[in-house]
Amino acid sequence: MADTPITLRLTLADPVPGVRYSLQLDDAPHEPVTATGAHLSFDVPIRLADDNRMLGPFVRREGKERRFVYIRIGTSAGDHASEWSRRAKIDIHDIPPALLDKARAGAVLEVVLPGRGKDGTPACATVRPIKGWAAL
Repeated sequence: MADTPITLRLTLADPVPGVRYSLQLDDAPHEPVTATGAHLSFDVPIRLADDNRMLGPFVRREGKERRFVYIRIGTSAGDHASEWSRRAKIDIHDIPPALLDKARAGAVLEVVLPGRGKDGTPACATVRPIKGWAAL
């Protein structure tokens, strides 16, 4: 069987207004947007292999199992005047197989992530969901 295209939606709750965010495509920002304070969502097209491996230019890997997507922040997202140069690492390897089956059937899978760290600045490093993966 061929790989199945699916969509993952990464939603940042309460991102820092005025800060630029983007997905990381290969090693560059992809379609940067500036946060207004409202939730900010990125739709990530990936391919799902028959064995549930996630593939595509947005997918990064670490070791044999870990797969993740980067959200670039501030200068990393192309805003060279920003005081922040960060990336948020969003794990995708742990999406339950039952949800992956729903994605194969056409559902978008969404996770809600904190837009800010405890100090009020843009969340970065490995960002844990505030609302886990769900099929839409």
